[in-house]
Amino acid sequence: MPYVTVKMIEGRTPEQKRALVAEVTEAVSKTVNAPKENITVFIEEMSKENYGVAGVRFSDK
Repeated sequence: MPYVTVKMIEGRTPEQKRALVAEVTEAVSKTVNAPKENITVFIEEMSKENYGVAGVRFSDK
């Protein structure tokens, strides 16, 4: 029963998230031969204020 967590900066549309869940599910199903009904995908969105790279928050770019 695979569980996949995708962490990303907020701002994607519901359609983009729907497509992401479908594509990740398909990839996991093909790769590990798991039935799609057993695959769970979590999307964790982070605000730009709470995420930084190389010492700079995304909200400050």
